[in-house]
Amino acid sequence: MGTYLSEKELAGLDSAQSGFGSAVPTQMISNGEFNPLPQTPKQKQVEARLTELADLHGKKQGLDRRAFLQSSCGMAAAFVAMNEVYGNVFDVSEAEAATPEMMVERAAALSHQFILDDQTHFLHDDFNQEGLLGLGVFASEHWNPALDPADLSLYYYKFENYVRQIFFNSDTKVALLSGAPFDDPSWWLLPNDQIKEAVDMVNLVAGSRRMLGHFVITPGQDGWMDEVDRAIDEVHPDGWKSYTIGDPLSAATKYPWRLDDEELMYPFYEKAMKAGIRNVACHKGLAPADYEESWKDVWRYQTPWDIAKVAKDWPDMNFIIYHGCLRAFLELPDVSLAHFEATGEIEWSSDLARVVSENGLTNVYAELGTSFANSATANPRFAAALLGTFIKHMGADQVVWGTDSLWYGSPQWQIEAMRRLEIPEDMQKKHGFAPMGGATSAVKNQIFGYNSANLFELDVREAMAPLEADKFAAIKDKYDAQGGLHPNAASGFIDTSAA
Repeated sequence: MGTYLSEKELAGLDSAQSGFGSAVPTQMISNGEFNPLPQTPKQKQVEARLTELADLHGKKQGLDRRAFLQSSCGMAAAFVAMNEVYGNVFDVSEAEAATPEMMVERAAALSHQFILDDQTHFLHDDFNQEGLLGLGVFASEHWNPALDPADLSLYYYKFENYVRQIFFNSDTKVALLSGAPFDDPSWWLLPNDQIKEAVDMVNLVAGSRRMLGHFVITPGQDGWMDEVDRAIDEVHPDGWKSYTIGDPLSAATKYPWRLDDEELMYPFYEKAMKAGIRNVACHKGLAPADYEESWKDVWRYQTPWDIAKVAKDWPDMNFIIYHGCLRAFLELPDVSLAHFEATGEIEWSSDLARVVSENGLTNVYAELGTSFANSATANPRFAAALLGTFIKHMGADQVVWGTDSLWYGSPQWQIEAMRRLEIPEDMQKKHGFAPMGGATSAVKNQIFGYNSANLFELDVREAMAPLEADKFAAIKDKYDAQGGLHPNAASGFIDTSAA
């Protein structure tokens, strides 16, 4: 954790666009906030096997390797390769990689699935922090002098590409747009008013309710409750976004706080309840391995230590815990998986699950953004363990879908991973996990959208009719009909030092 990458740090990285080219990442990708880890030996094995499958089946389909890798068959091939390396975790067959017609039929069958992404992001046009907006500048200086850095950065992290990747290059039906606070307001990814503007614009153009929006709160900072009053009177957000850590990128943050601080927070909950805005999303987890030292004064604010009391005191408020409170950050999941296999514990996520189960809390939810993205391909057994833990102890009705996109490119590869993921039989037997079922099982439908629909008071049946007949649906149909318009590209940075 820390500030955005410096020019020196960036100099040791490559663009994710220059990587292997699979629709499903074969190594860790950074959004520019952190140094990505090098590719692991197992990830290399996946890549090697995927290369073989791409050359075999791509040739038969008249596609070069890169074109095949970006296709739906290529995505299926990636899951085949991961099964061979990590064990049978994904429901997939090599026939899907070899038969485009099967993938077309599958895509059509799943196109009506209701998916509500509970965590999405883009950057405001004036954002200028190095490592994000500076991506284009760095690329023009180090990769390709002919590139226009302004166009490149806008394309990958700004509004236009957000709409394209979320709604046209994925099966996402509704997206919740979120922001993040910093002690220095100039670092904010997207101001609250611009979140509102984007939501209103998309819904107006689409002709349906395609987007929901958060209002980011900053407890303890000057005038924060005045901003809450303004949000209630003028903005009317769908929910609140909060960071108990204060500033998520600085261990020197001046404004950490607790959800259960009666003096600071309870007047806010009272106002929110009266206004009917009952959903509070809270960033928890994602601390570095040395957190006890590097974040020694504030790391506890990232844990679930403040959830039990506030959830009991405010039973009609909903607390959505982003990232499922997973502690591990900037680490491959291998160590976390080994720890889980030996103890049945996942750092901080198991604590969250216990807080919910032991206190009988029905108003606390685990959100999957980043936690699922950084494990589904790096070690899918860990993704299965994480989901199994939440479902067993919290219930499938208290787990919600989120991708943290655009940070990881199009969310479609995450959607496909979730659709195909199954908890291995040995893990089911050892830890008492129930199977998740197929792509449209009751469990997966709950996680993908039904739970969040309940939180935001959306009737899925009523919501789906306008979503499937709006302007965005018509555009997506054209995309699908023309093919080749779904690059499933990953934006950001990769470390090729171990290649």
